Amino acid sequence: MKLNTKTLTGITGAVHTPAYDRNHVTAGIVHFGVGGFHRAHQAMYLDRLMNAGQAMDWGICGMGVMPSDTRMRDTLQDSDGLYTLVVKNPDGTRDVRVIGSIIDYLYAPDDTEAAIEKLADPAIRIVSLTVTEGGYNVNPVTGEFDLSNPAILADLAAPTAPRTTFGLISAGLQRRRERGIIPFTVMSCDNIQGNGEVAHKMFGAFATALDPEFGAWVEANVPFPNSMVDRITPVTTDADRADISTSYGIEDAWPVVCEDFTQWVLEDKFVAGRPDFKQAGVQVVDDVVPYELMKLRLLNASHQGLCYFGYLAGYRAVHDVARNELFSRFLLRYMDLEATPTLAPVPGVDLEAYKRTLIDRFSNEYVADTVARLCAESSDRIPKWLMPVVRENLAAGRDIALSAAIVASWARYAEGVDESGNPIEVVDRVADQVRAAAAAQRQDPLAFLRQHDLFGDVAQDPRFTGPYLAALHSLHERGALATLKELTAAPTAR
Repeated sequence: MKLNTKTLTGITGAVHTPAYDRNHVTAGIVHFGVGGFHRAHQAMYLDRLMNAGQAMDWGICGMGVMPSDTRMRDTLQDSDGLYTLVVKNPDGTRDVRVIGSIIDYLYAPDDTEAAIEKLADPAIRIVSLTVTEGGYNVNPVTGEFDLSNPAILADLAAPTAPRTTFGLISAGLQRRRERGIIPFTVMSCDNIQGNGEVAHKMFGAFATALDPEFGAWVEANVPFPNSMVDRITPVTTDADRADISTSYGIEDAWPVVCEDFTQWVLEDKFVAGRPDFKQAGVQVVDDVVPYELMKLRLLNASHQGLCYFGYLAGYRAVHDVARNELFSRFLLRYMDLEATPTLAPVPGVDLEAYKRTLIDRFSNEYVADTVARLCAESSDRIPKWLMPVVRENLAAGRDIALSAAIVASWARYAEGVDESGNPIEVVDRVADQVRAAAAAQRQDPLAFLRQHDLFGDVAQDPRFTGPYLAALHSLHERGALATLKELTAAPTAR
């Protein structure tokens, strides 16, 4: 049966449905970037609270701005905001639930005025974001807000008809200010370090460019809490849709599948209240930094540690890579010797257990995560997840050989062909740049490292270039598996 409000009561068996009356849920959150991760994470936590009889005034109104968002608009409108969340456990069992916390969706270009009014509504007390790294309009060279972006220039020129997230949120805040309504909190849930600080800087820069006085008001009144989010959520496939139809009798145009592990660490900095996230399992803390560094440098950097080597060697599924003892040994070696020394103690977390749990998570075949997904957008990942580890270890005189090998594996991957001669589609915001650099490295072995916007000055540091060149040469001459075997067998340099 087609999933919507009318058919909800007909769903039985192993599928859990909302235990609350959705007619009594009102919107308290506007969320930009409704996708798989948001629906497996933030929306799930709110649904959990609602099932416990709480947070009924914290429903989610999704908001889209990109042309691609029309698909989510149409899907959620057809299903009345409902969707199926399938949690795939490592033992093959599943937890299946229909999530009901998204109660509305506005595609801003359909009616910009209605979108601004929703943001100005006093009932909306949080505006949250999962817009990816690129959604923050950061100049990759300067780290500042990119005021040369044509979309940004258009919004600054026509602030009453905004088309970007920056323009819409600013317009909503301006109306609240004019009407004497308390501002909302801007809560980033993107997988970037210091996500709240990044949002604060970028939205503040836009507001200031719009009107310096308004920019000062945003600086003084609008909080931007940091958060750390974690849940592996692969892209939904046609096979997922067919499986839900066959197994549970539900016709869901855009279900979500994810792993059983989930974590959300959130800075307690809100101006107009928040749901009781703690009751839903969120770690609400004063300082997110230790948790986010743990995740970025252990989980995220380890994803990069397995994906390029794995793809070159012919692997296409993440669980197949992680189940190869050679890869798991390499990842644990990187985590133990190079990542962990850069981390401060993490309150309430056993780092040794966390690292072993990561290997188990990567090995979950039922999640069916792809190596290609992990290889995508590397220019946004390696500089932020791995290079800080390199720089801290170089400054402290510690090992960097394994980190250098991971960068070398990206350089070899970016050549666009695997070890069997199969073509590789390099998916990256600067794909032409990285492919050109990789193509030049047969004649100039340091060409890839000379991308200063990605790697800074490491091409001039022999402590890094030595192990990097050794790994790159080995990848060219002997391949990924032989290179990993040597890296995991060799004693570490001190």
